[in-house]
Amino acid sequence: MADRRLVAGMTLALAQFLIPISAHAQEYPSRPVRLVTAEIGGGHDLAARMLAQGLSAGMGQQFVVDNRAGAIIAGEYVAKAAPDGYTLMVYGGSLWLAQYMRASVPYDVVRDFAPIGMTINGPILIAVHPSLPVKSVPELIKLAKAKPGKLDYATGQTGASTHLASELFKVMAKVDMLRIPYKGNGPAMNALLGGQVQLMFPTAGAAATHMKAGRIRALAVTTAKPSALFPDLPTIAAGGLPGYEVNSMIGLFAPAKVAPAIINRLSKEQATALNKPEIKQRFAASGIETVGSTPQELAATVKSEMTQLGKLIKDLGIKEE
Repeated sequence: MADRRLVAGMTLALAQFLIPISAHAQEYPSRPVRLVTAEIGGGHDLAARMLAQGLSAGMGQQFVVDNRAGAIIAGEYVAKAAPDGYTLMVYGGSLWLAQYMRASVPYDVVRDFAPIGMTINGPILIAVHPSLPVKSVPELIKLAKAKPGKLDYATGQTGASTHLASELFKVMAKVDMLRIPYKGNGPAMNALLGGQVQLMFPTAGAAATHMKAGRIRALAVTTAKPSALFPDLPTIAAGGLPGYEVNSMIGLFAPAKVAPAIINRLSKEQATALNKPEIKQRFAASGIETVGSTPQELAATVKSEMTQLGKLIKDLGIKEE
């Protein structure tokens, strides 16, 4: 009898403990939510603002974009925020790859953040100047091997996905090409358009207009699967480098220990928002695909990039400038 009374008492206590948690999750959000991201004007900012618009409409509460200068500052801020779902982060690869290019970072990606879902994925392309006599990835590899050190390629920021895409290509294709670094992807693209360099790995958004005008020639996409926005372009993996994959992906994260009910609701609401025609079209016009994945899919992508690109960064000794 005493044992039954003890079990009944524990059950009642547990139920009383769980009711406030469940109610809290159902009431969320009851005040504005902060979306921390990178500086104003870039791809991160666009993703955060479009997502804020969709989530505000879908969840009946205001989502406010908070721009911070760089992944380290944004990451540290969110890692230390209260795990209540009112401070979130919209960020890409520089968040989880910074640890490989710096002596230390003030957060641990796996320990300090809870993945919510992939927001967008902007394919990266191999693009060449029209004067270069190649029309496919195999032809480019063949030419590069025939002229070691003679082909040059433009890159922007060291360690950015567009830079890492080119370095992974060189390693996997076993070719020697000369890197010409620029202060950003804009000047790098201008160099390609002007014929000062022969090729580049630009984002699809930066390259789309120039492709249509015939000012550059795209050979392939760097994603594992063909891009719905560029159905005529094969993947680099299918062009002779199986296993090659680099994404220009941005995801939605929360501080660790946010209630699973809140994480799951945000994941579903993000997917709903990103599937709205007006939001999909806005991103597509910039050469970007909306995703809206599960938390598990975002976690797997981050892990894959940390394994493959983290090793590449360490092997090549790439350091943040």
